[in-house]
Amino acid sequence: MQNSHKFSYTYEIFPPKGSLSTASTYSTLDTLVSFEPDSISVTYGAGGSSRVNTVELVSGIQNKYRLTGVAHLTCVGSDKANIRNFLADLRANNVSSILALRGDLKDKSDLGEFHFASELIAFIRQEYADEFKIFAACYPEKHPEANSLEQDLQNLKHKCSFGVDALISQLFLDNDIYFEWLEKARSIGISQPVMAGVMPIVSASTIEKVVELCGASVPKRVRRFVDKFGNNAAAMKEAGIAYATEQIVDLISRGVDGVHLYTMNQADTVRRIDNNIRCIIHDMRKS
Repeated sequence: MQNSHKFSYTYEIFPPKGSLSTASTYSTLDTLVSFEPDSISVTYGAGGSSRVNTVELVSGIQNKYRLTGVAHLTCVGSDKANIRNFLADLRANNVSSILALRGDLKDKSDLGEFHFASELIAFIRQEYADEFKIFAACYPEKHPEANSLEQDLQNLKHKCSFGVDALISQLFLDNDIYFEWLEKARSIGISQPVMAGVMPIVSASTIEKVVELCGASVPKRVRRFVDKFGNNAAAMKEAGIAYATEQIVDLISRGVDGVHLYTMNQADTVRRIDNNIRCIIHDMRKS
């Protein structure tokens, strides 16, 4: 069962690390904004290492480009005062959308005052009620720390109960796995719209990062073109763009709530995909 909300097409970018200049990221944004996504989210470095750049870029998206900016916010290693200051910075910059995350955990001693994303979401609602639209993450192949998919879904339902407006999925490469997960999520009462996360596999190194970071299953079709073209950068990029395009077309044809493209700040790759699906996205927005 799918939600009847308006279809959304969104992007994710990452800021430069530390105090590095944001000039190249703004150059990327100039291109991405021209494709007219519904929003662009900006990641938040481990432990808040890119916090200043995250606020600057998401503010630019919101105020310079007049597009919805979504600020990632992780709570690993943070206390309430730290989070409160970040939220105040966002509101001062007219940003009202957050992707609330726990963040990657190397050791339990890194946790700080917040142990789960659900606690962060509850805190945001306590401090600001409904002033922020809150997105949360979900995992079609379960969170790496969960004992089972069923346990992870129950944890997700619990997280959503604190005031999640919409979900953004971790990337996946097999659409059947995504829709099987979505059916189970809906069956236990998770009703929020879900943005399906897609990352174009345009280099052999990308596929290794995908497996390492989130444990996504790699279909035989993807393995084949990585093995065949992995040493040919141009051919690999073509194959990755073709596969991502096919994946998105299939997701849309099967009634997905929205697509969230992990751009990896590769504007040309996004341009190529956008050229392939522009008419389809336009049609979805009319319906």
